[in-house]
Amino acid sequence: MYQTPTDVIAVELRVLSRSHVKRLRKSLLDWFRKNARDLPWRSKPFPYQVWIAEMMLQQTQVKTVLPYYHRWMRRFPDIASIAASSQEEVLRFWEGLGYYSRALHVHRTSRIVVEEHKGEFPADLKTLLDLPGIGKYSAGAILSIAFKKDFPVVDGNVERIFARLFDISDPVGRSFSRNLMWKIAEGLLPKGRAGRFNQALMDLGATICLPRRPLCSDCPAKDFCQAFQKGVVDQRPVSPTRKITTAVRVAVGVLEHEGRILIQKRPPAGLMANLWEFPGGKVVDGEAPEEALVREFQEELELRVACLARITVIRHNYTTFKVTLHAFRCELDGSDQRMVLRCAADARWVERHELENFPFPAANRKLIRMLS
Repeated sequence: MYQTPTDVIAVELRVLSRSHVKRLRKSLLDWFRKNARDLPWRSKPFPYQVWIAEMMLQQTQVKTVLPYYHRWMRRFPDIASIAASSQEEVLRFWEGLGYYSRALHVHRTSRIVVEEHKGEFPADLKTLLDLPGIGKYSAGAILSIAFKKDFPVVDGNVERIFARLFDISDPVGRSFSRNLMWKIAEGLLPKGRAGRFNQALMDLGATICLPRRPLCSDCPAKDFCQAFQKGVVDQRPVSPTRKITTAVRVAVGVLEHEGRILIQKRPPAGLMANLWEFPGGKVVDGEAPEEALVREFQEELELRVACLARITVIRHNYTTFKVTLHAFRCELDGSDQRMVLRCAADARWVERHELENFPFPAANRKLIRMLS
């Protein structure tokens, strides 16, 4: 269990008294009691529901997650149902949420819990942190909300709140700033009400203390907010140096033969692991997309193909790169060919309606809709 400071919380050069902390806690809890969001995992805050919600919510907004969460729970009502399913089915029901390593972690964790913990989610920090995909934040959410234990949480929303409340000038993401945020969270945590307090912070960051145009006049913590008092809310938090977004051009082919379409499975490790896709690859400098497609088929599958016509150009942005996908209809250049897998984990000829049964990256799924 985290140790709560007994007298004061030191934040840079400012010291908060016990009474100050007590009033801040009460203000946030009172606000949460009246304004808590009606979320499905809150009506049934069992470990399984909280875990799935937190995994889906990583890097993803609640409004995006909700339809996926409902569909997931209809198919996988408990952890045993995930453990009994295939990795491919889990990926299919995750498709569209992105960050597919999360789905792979969910599948692996479900089997570990079923096989090693008799299907019961562990209720101690060390065991939780040993499970795939569960970090300090997720563990804190599960322990505080589902098990009613006194553990804090710190995610991007909470970092933003603390950076403004305490006017923290160190860029978020740095080790000093990260450690400071966790110390603040530990110090503010009200004993016996950690789950509600953590959810109050989550809701405050999602609805009031917004990244842009925060609703400071409606904030229950404005009387305690140093950034608000100093007029620097729009300058907090201080962002770390932005990563450069890489532009990538890709050519893919819809290869049809005898009424079926060729798809291949990505390797089990790396970007978008284990998802299916249309064969193809990156377009190198000085190369036309049609040339890249013919080359990629030859290099990766030892198939000779000919491009028939361009289908479309699809643009899709990921976190650190943006893809321009050139899609073509193509055909085998000679029927007497034997396919050899050089990079893909698997490849299959499928009928068009069967494409719905496989998990695809977002840009490929956009292409599939155009083929319907």
